[in-house]
Amino acid sequence: MSAASSGQIIRTSRELYKYLFRVCEKLPKEAQNHYKHHVRQSFNSHADEIDPQRVTEIISRAVQDADWILKKYTAEK
Repeated sequence: MSAASSGQIIRTSRELYKYLFRVCEKLPKEAQNHYKHHVRQSFNSHADEIDPQRVTEIISRAVQDADWILKKYTAEK
């Protein structure tokens, strides 16, 4: 279980996918397509993961990465 910066708890890959796309919408237009593509590719590459511990690790890392990217782009403004 991973907590997103908005206080939302992300438990499933579907919730993660939706969260990451919402984060992408907050990025500058020129960066959105790149990160949306990355989200889709990562989702596809981990779609067959069945180990609950590993899924939790992937979710946690993805949320951390998304927060870092969002901070990076908001700091550039």
